[in-house]
Amino acid sequence: MRRIAAAAAIMLLAGGCASWPKDRYASCPNASETPVITRLADGRQSTTLSVLIYNVEGLPWPARKKRGPSLDRIGQTLAAFRAEGRAPDIVLMQETFTSRAARIGAHTGYANAIGGPKRSDMVKDPAVAGKFVAERRRKKGERGPKLMRSGLYVLSDFPVTEMVREGYARNACAGFDCLAAKGMMLVRATIPGVPSPIDIFTTHMNAGRAARVSLERSGEAHHYQALEAAHFLDEYHVPDNPLIIGGDFNMRRNPGRFDFFSTAVPYTIVHRWCIEKPAACDVKMSWDGDAPWLDTQDLQAFDNGKAVSVEPIRVEAMFDGSDNGARLSDHDGFLVTYRLSWREGAQGAVDAQCPVAPGQAARRLPGFHMG
Repeated sequence: MRRIAAAAAIMLLAGGCASWPKDRYASCPNASETPVITRLADGRQSTTLSVLIYNVEGLPWPARKKRGPSLDRIGQTLAAFRAEGRAPDIVLMQETFTSRAARIGAHTGYANAIGGPKRSDMVKDPAVAGKFVAERRRKKGERGPKLMRSGLYVLSDFPVTEMVREGYARNACAGFDCLAAKGMMLVRATIPGVPSPIDIFTTHMNAGRAARVSLERSGEAHHYQALEAAHFLDEYHVPDNPLIIGGDFNMRRNPGRFDFFSTAVPYTIVHRWCIEKPAACDVKMSWDGDAPWLDTQDLQAFDNGKAVSVEPIRVEAMFDGSDNGARLSDHDGFLVTYRLSWREGAQGAVDAQCPVAPGQAARRLPGFHMG
C-alpha cells in the first residue's frame, strides 16, 4: 500500500503540479492558412479539412518509462510536416497526461493549442447507480482523488471562437482510469470561406482490461460515459453546424460497447462510411475484415450541418513507421480528410472573419461546468 501511495504522489507531481503550458488561441489566420475553395460538378463550393486523432502515450512513471524523447519527437515531426505544408488542419490528442506531453503543442507551432478538462472540471451531479459507487475499490484507484488531467488536447491553425470542456462524472469510471479526469471537449472553429463554423468534439473513454477491474465493471463505466457524451453533445453542439467527432473510445473488439455508444451518439462512423462507399473514400491503410471499426480504439465520426455537408474522402495512418511519421506511441495516428461542401451564397451562423483577438481566449459556452 505504501508503494502505491508513493507512485500516486509521483504521478500527481508529473501530471498536475509540473509547469503546464497555458492554452494558446489564434487571431486572424494568415494567407497560408486560408483553404483553397473549389467548385464541384454540381455547382457546390468545396474545401477540405484534415483531422488527426492520436493517443500519444503521455503517461507518467511508473505507468511508462522514458517517454520524454518520443513525446518531443511527436511535436517536432508535426512541426516539420507544417513546414512542408502537409500537416493536419486539426489535431486531437489523447493521453497528454504529463506537462512534457502537453508541450507537444508548443513544439508544433499551431496557432491554437487548447487543453481539455482539468481535475477541477468534473461534473458535479453524477447519474451513477448507488451499487456501482458502493463497490469502488481503493486499491484500484477508484476511491482516491483525480491525479491527472483528462489528457485531451486540440491543436488548430483555424480560429477557435468557442469551447467547452467537462470531465465525466467523478464516479463514472472504473479501475485505474479513475486516477485521471477523463472527459470531453468541444471546440468551435471558423474556416475562412466556409459559411458556418465547425463543431469538433473529442474524448477519451474508460479502458477495458487496462483498467485492471472486471470487464463488466469497466463496461458499466463506459456506458455511463457514453450517456454523458450524448447529453454533452445535445447541450453544446449546434445542430446547424457540421460536427466532427474523434478520440480514443476504447471499444476495440467489444461489440457491446460499440453498439451502446453508437446508439447513444448516433453519428456516422468514418470506418463504416468508407466500407459502404468505397468509390468515394480512398482508404490508404490496412483494414482487415468487414467491421474494421471494431479493430481499433481510435475512431472518427461526423454529421452534416444545415448549410455545410461533410464527407470523408481519404483515410490514412500517421506515426505508423511510414513516411507519415515514425512509431512514437503504442497507438498509430488516424488521419481523415473530409470534403466540406455548400451551395454558393449559403449563409451560416458565423461570418468567417476574425472573431478572436490576439491572445484572447475563446468564449466559454453557456453552462460551462466548473467542478
